[in-house]
Amino acid sequence: MKPDGATAGPAVDQRDQGGPLLQVRHLCKQFSVQNRGWRRQASTTVHAVNDLSFDLWPGETLGLVGESGSGKTTTARCIVRALTPTAGEIRFRDHGRVVDLARLPNRALKPLRPSLQLIFQDPYSSLNPRMTVGEIIGEPLVIHHLASGAELTARVDDMLVRIGLDPAQRTRYPHAFSGGQRQRIAIARALIMRPALVVADEPVSALDVSVQAQVLNLLKELQEEFRLTYLMVAHNLAVVRHVCDRVAVMYAGRIVELAKTAEIFDAPKHPYTRALRAALPRPDPGARVEPALAGEAADAGALPSGCAFHPRCAECFGPCRQTRPELGAAAGPLPQLGEPSEHRVACHLYDRRFTAP
Repeated sequence: MKPDGATAGPAVDQRDQGGPLLQVRHLCKQFSVQNRGWRRQASTTVHAVNDLSFDLWPGETLGLVGESGSGKTTTARCIVRALTPTAGEIRFRDHGRVVDLARLPNRALKPLRPSLQLIFQDPYSSLNPRMTVGEIIGEPLVIHHLASGAELTARVDDMLVRIGLDPAQRTRYPHAFSGGQRQRIAIARALIMRPALVVADEPVSALDVSVQAQVLNLLKELQEEFRLTYLMVAHNLAVVRHVCDRVAVMYAGRIVELAKTAEIFDAPKHPYTRALRAALPRPDPGARVEPALAGEAADAGALPSGCAFHPRCAECFGPCRQTRPELGAAAGPLPQLGEPSEHRVACHLYDRRFTAP
């Protein structure tokens, strides 16, 4: 396993001509945290992302959900290489070639940036207060020498219209806009180069509920218009249900369940996913309230043996404490949907080698 920050030469396969836009294989990201005690100093290895694998197809929106500390944002930042992975592969398809982003040195990433963009969580801190809105949106085109002069102004004005703002506002500064408008500006900055993949790190969590719906609808409209592919990081399941085609549920740096959005909400398999769904607010005051999930989230610096969720799981039995479950196909079809399920779940309750009590 390579140490944090290590890089190697680019890995490009020119023969690969079809398939997923993004393939993540056995992705790991570890941090070394220094613990300062009274008499000694010791370091702890935090497994923020632990052996993560999934595919993302062109035109799809995949949601990454889970509690705070589950590794969602770290995964997103590794994919766009804001963080260097400790191990694993991030195979990205760019104009007919497949590039392993995890192995590229920093100097080789710049040509790929137009195809790979990130929308940050906080619209208040992600925009430079010393730049006008026109400068912020047009900056990626300037950096990559894609437009200048009248063409640059025209493309910025076009993006302002698409996100619902007046082109005359291009000379204003971020402080003159509301939170929802700032997030629209951040979206425009990310999309002005027509990227193939957009990683959205909780893009509406800092906004009011009424504004969230507007921004989510804007993201969906722009996805259809520009044929975008989204990786959506979120902790709000209602947001995920509205915009995502598939959902990957994360716990302690690993995916514990992966399925189509309808299957996740109509027939969740993993006990953790069921607990997340039960925590959703319901508009019916007479509805039965499910008990809250017991215990604290797993400590990424001291993960328990076996399944990381077993100390909090009411359905835990013998193998859960000893053997880590792998992500595999859930047994049987889903009667609610009337067709075989594409569910994948990491839980011993669905492992034929074991018999649950």
